[in-house]
Amino acid sequence: MSLFVIQHKHSAETCPARDPKMGSMLLEHLSPSNAKTFGVMIRGDAVVEGAHTLYVIAEATDEDSLSRYMQPFAQAGSVEIWPASTCETVVERGGCDRP
Repeated sequence: MSLFVIQHKHSAETCPARDPKMGSMLLEHLSPSNAKTFGVMIRGDAVVEGAHTLYVIAEATDEDSLSRYMQPFAQAGSVEIWPASTCETVVERGGCDRP
């Protein structure tokens, strides 16, 4: 599995957390058991206070699987997915810009 960082942004008007039903659905979507059905393992998530921006660190079999998994968030705003590495991996290979 590969490591990824995902950024989801939405406007205040489309904030899913403001709708209890939508917020509940998104929490269920982020659950480990649901993520697993997409071939995704969520390592962590955080919402930047007041910024309507969610970051997720996840492992996935491939970026396409992760894109499919993030579709519900894309309905409310933008989703960007970046391949990533752990700090340990970057140090072992001798830098951030080395393959």
